Amino acid sequence: MLSLTPHMFNRSRRNLARWFTLSMGSILVIFAAILYFLEAKEQLRAFDQELYNTAQFMVAGVEDGLYQEQQRISLEDVPILGGEALPFENRIIYARWYTPKKQLLEFFGITPSEQLNNKLGFQTIELVDAAQEPSQRGDRVSNSVRHNKLLRQLTVPVFQDKQLIGYLEIAASLSPVENTLGSLISFLIVGVPITLSLIGLTGWSLGGMAMQPIRQSYDQLQRFTADASHELRTPLQAIRNHAQFGLLEPIDPNQQQSSLENIDQITESMGMLIRDLLFLARNEGQLKPEALNPVNLVSWLELLVGEYIHLTKAKNLEFTSEFPEQLVMLRINVDLMRQAVTNILSNACRYTPSGGKVRLRVFLASCWVVIEIQDSGIGIPEKDLPHIFERFYRVDSVRSRHTGGFGLGLALAQQIVQVHGGQILAISRLGEGSTFQIKLPFTPKSSP
Repeated sequence: MLSLTPHMFNRSRRNLARWFTLSMGSILVIFAAILYFLEAKEQLRAFDQELYNTAQFMVAGVEDGLYQEQQRISLEDVPILGGEALPFENRIIYARWYTPKKQLLEFFGITPSEQLNNKLGFQTIELVDAAQEPSQRGDRVSNSVRHNKLLRQLTVPVFQDKQLIGYLEIAASLSPVENTLGSLISFLIVGVPITLSLIGLTGWSLGGMAMQPIRQSYDQLQRFTADASHELRTPLQAIRNHAQFGLLEPIDPNQQQSSLENIDQITESMGMLIRDLLFLARNEGQLKPEALNPVNLVSWLELLVGEYIHLTKAKNLEFTSEFPEQLVMLRINVDLMRQAVTNILSNACRYTPSGGKVRLRVFLASCWVVIEIQDSGIGIPEKDLPHIFERFYRVDSVRSRHTGGFGLGLALAQQIVQVHGGQILAISRLGEGSTFQIKLPFTPKSSP
């Protein structure tokens, strides 16, 4: 199971990166398509406006009048058709003037048909050959890779005094629009794959970051399960050994009684272990208000001190306590907080040699009330200090087993303090002793 863990998480990471890249890539491609469409539309609009302005300028040179009692159109002053160039840069390929009856009157550039057959307005056409007629291609800009030339054609009716005097048809090369859109396509062709690659790398990195807490939790669960199984295996084996010994015949009643007592002690120890494991598994957030009771912290700790005086005397330890004179009222769960304090006090007494000192002190620090337990015991190595609150962690596994510990005492104490909204700290030097501080939130509202 453990050997499959890296593969399992790498596969999940790849899936996260793949789906992230797919979703973000789809958005990017859609955005690029919309960008191209809007740019093409804007370029064509600007080109059409310029072509329309050119037509208007040419129409302004048309003269309509009577000659020998007949209406005649003069195109001499019309740029391009009249022989004069436009006073600004233009890309006009051809220009044509048709009579009101749509008959060809004058033209410049490619030879047109004698009759006006094109629709009025703008059209995009493809010039297949310079010597042939342009072929109609509809109203869209074509992005063909052939060498045929695309033109934008405008056909407009011309009126004077609300009377139709003819039709003007001009066409200009769409190469500026094609060049601009071609540059945009080139940019998108290069930019989109690069951006997709960056999105993929980002997805891989984000996937790793997202999976890291999950992997850590999984590793902790694996270690927790392995440690719990290990801790339960030893007492279960002991129960089995004592039970098998009790089934032997003949057996001394005293030995049978001793085996049953050992089984009872072991099952009680296992019950405590299971209780502690359930507390660690179930209590992650803060306690509900109804689980807390107002307690005079000093009076409550003085009762606890009385219980430990006899234990410390039996071990030839000097046990002292120091409490503030003012009243300190806290809302705590008495049973849980008692377990947290006794776990630390028991460790202090257990790992302090005969003749050593243990001190319990309470003091106020800013918005905290601090319960400090200090001993002159064997201390904790510096490399182990960051891990002492981890479940089933033992600084010295042989010594801890000999004293009956499961390695859950400090983990329980930390979680109990945390569900009360507090903090627990540890300071220690090997061979010089340890100091543990339980910091609980304290405000004026905490007191009556």
